[in-house]
Amino acid sequence: MTPIPTTDEDIVVPKSHHYELDVTWTGNTGTGTSDYREFSRSHDVSADGKPTIAGTADPAFRGAPDRWNPEELLVASLSQCHMLWFLVLCARAGIVVTDYTDHPSGAMVENPDGGGRFTEVVLRPRVTLADPQQADRTPELHERAHSLCFIANSVNCDVRCEPEVVGTGSPG
Repeated sequence: MTPIPTTDEDIVVPKSHHYELDVTWTGNTGTGTSDYREFSRSHDVSADGKPTIAGTADPAFRGAPDRWNPEELLVASLSQCHMLWFLVLCARAGIVVTDYTDHPSGAMVENPDGGGRFTEVVLRPRVTLADPQQADRTPELHERAHSLCFIANSVNCDVRCEPEVVGTGSPG
């Protein structure tokens, strides 16, 4: 049985990373921001060599329901980061994951001044393993993935993980 990496020394991570992208407002309907109700919240998130993300505000704040909003992207970022760490840790521990899905959710409250904050994000990963005998090792790996997740370490709301192993499947 391959040991589960348990210390930061077991995982080599460079010290510093930098990210650059462009966010371009595409919602000028002809009069700019002359009236709160008259401009679109549409914008594009782009970076060289990647598909553009069509962004907007949450529909509660006059956004378009068919475009991604920052709140959804934050929840997605937390889910993605957790998943990627979990998969790395499983691979290093000799646990073969054959399927992984998540249905995360986030809760945000508005303040009287119009601002707000997330109060919690709940991750609900459903994992399929090649070997069901290793299912009892996955809770520790989810905990470790959470502690290593760059995004979870950067937010000030609770991030909970409610994982489930849902069966077995063959690799690839």
